Amino acid sequence: MKNNSTPSHNPVTNGQSAPLKVRVWDWPVRLLHWGLVVCIALSWWSREDLGPLHERTGYVVIGILVTRLLWGFVGSHYARFAQFVRAPKATIAYARAALKGKAPRYIGHNPLGGWMVLALLACLTLLTFTGWLYTTDMFWGYGWLAELHKYLAWTLLGLVAMHIAGMLWTCWEHRENLVRAMFTGKKATPSDDDVA
Repeated sequence: MKNNSTPSHNPVTNGQSAPLKVRVWDWPVRLLHWGLVVCIALSWWSREDLGPLHERTGYVVIGILVTRLLWGFVGSHYARFAQFVRAPKATIAYARAALKGKAPRYIGHNPLGGWMVLALLACLTLLTFTGWLYTTDMFWGYGWLAELHKYLAWTLLGLVAMHIAGMLWTCWEHRENLVRAMFTGKKATPSDDDVA
């Protein structure tokens, strides 16, 4: 027997409604995200050699960064920086709510996640810039530049670890699979309590 409260477009299995999904992450965001994951892994793996693989992945990262920065201004709703970068006051309020276990669910990035995106992009920008400088005739062989590049790489790893920890906490807190969402682009339909 059909439940009249269930919309006709919401499939029913085993007497329970399957949650509706809404498109959040468009394909450019997902492609650029996973492209960075692959490039960072390859760059870390080739860090001792500093040969063609390390250099080429660095140039690919530069291309991804430029594309993501542009897409942050002209892309779809949830890809835009204006949508997910919140004011410091709102971010602090969210952090306090999270510490109390009362953080609201966001369909896009939550305020801490938005600032993490900026931190990752800034660190990658500095990392690739110092890497590129090291290939120039003017800065080739400078020890301080190589050290700075190395410390930025370790900073990036720390930020990635924080990003993954935040993602896992959000998955647990709101009972949703954000890794799957970053592959499919879809998340559960927002409820009345969720924040766009």
